[in-house]
Formats: sequence, structure tokens, C-alpha cells
Amino acid sequence: MITTMRVSMLASVALLAIAAGTPAQAQQANSMTFFVTSNGPGKGGDLGGLAGADAHCAALAKAAGATATTWHAYLSTTEPGGEAGVNARDRIGKGPWVNAKGVTIAKSVDDLHSDSNNVNKQTALTEKGEPVSGHGDPVNTHDILTGSDPQGLHSTAGGDTTCGNWTKSGDGSAIVGHHDRSGLKDTRHMKSWNSSHGSRGCSQDQLKASGGGGLIYCFAVN
Repeated sequence: MITTMRVSMLASVALLAIAAGTPAQAQQANSMTFFVTSNGPGKGGDLGGLAGADAHCAALAKAAGATATTWHAYLSTTEPGGEAGVNARDRIGKGPWVNAKGVTIAKSVDDLHSDSNNVNKQTALTEKGEPVSGHGDPVNTHDILTGSDPQGLHSTAGGDTTCGNWTKSGDGSAIVGHHDRSGLKDTRHMKSWNSSHGSRGCSQDQLKASGGGGLIYCFAVN
């Protein structure tokens, strides 16, 4: 009898502890201003252009209970001939940004594009607060679409670096970054969160083949 009562009391205490932690966890999720999408639109590099990518970020954030309402995808574009397009760094506001757990990713745009930023596998979480699989996991989806150079600017490398400004789901290529800061070699490019290499193509299958899943970074700009 006494043992049964003790078990019941312990169970009640555990339930109360869980309940007490729920509001805090919800508050952190609501204050989220940065995340990696838990999924892509499913069309590879065709995100519906910048507008479609932004809408995808906003829909996932809303479903997760985020209070921020204006979200932009961290994506650059280029004009024909490699002329200046839209720079990812100019689309995301001023910061600071925190993930779904309340951990600061970067304090400002300059901080985000410096060696002191806090983007890594432990902090680059989805809108649900879950880690994204990376190098060494059974399924690797660490290739995050950006179309950007290390400073968050549109690429001047020539050729297609943005899957046709995020409208292609077949031939083409896009610059990707590694959210886990890891790769096949211990090089600067493999450790770059926003500018590691070009994708094999723009289809969903081609992105998966090179370690991606059509995922993007999302930032709250308000």
C-alpha cells in the first residue's frame, strides 16, 4: 500500500514538472526568429522564387506558434550575365536571432557572417526545435540552399548558382551551405554554413544525392 502511494506521488510530481516546463518551452518557441525548415516544398530548387520561399518560411513558423509574422528565406538571386541580384544578407533584418530553444544564433548581420556566429548542428534547429540530420547520420540533409557567397552576397562565379532564381526543379545548380559545419574534407568550404559548394542539380532527387533535401534558412525580419 505504501509502495503504491509512493509510486503515485512520484508520478504526480513528474507530471507537474513536465507541465511546469511546458509554458517556458512554448514561450521559447514563440520567440523564435531563426530556423532551418523541417521540409522543403518538395520541388527541389523550385521554391516558387523568393516569394514562394518566404511564404514557406512564414507557413512553417505560424504552424509552430511563432509570434513573428514577417519571415524571409536566406536566399540570393542573380540577374542574367551574373549581374547584381538580391543578396541574402539584405533580406533578413538586423537581428539578433534566436532558435526555437532561445539560443542566440547571431547578434547582427555582420556577426552572422563572421567566425563568431553560432550556426552549427546543435543550434541550427527546425521550427519545431528539432535537429537537422547531417554528415555522418544515416540520412544526410546538411546541404541548405542559399545561392550565396560566404558574405551572404549573390555569387559572381558564373553559371547557375540559384536554380534559376529558385524556379528550377531539373537541370541547374545552386550554392548550398552546411548547417552542421562538416563535410568530406576538413576545409573552409566544408565548414561554411552558407557557401560550401554547388548542388548536383535542382531536382529533389539530385539534391538528396548530394546531401540535401531542399531545405532553407528562415529569419524573422520584424
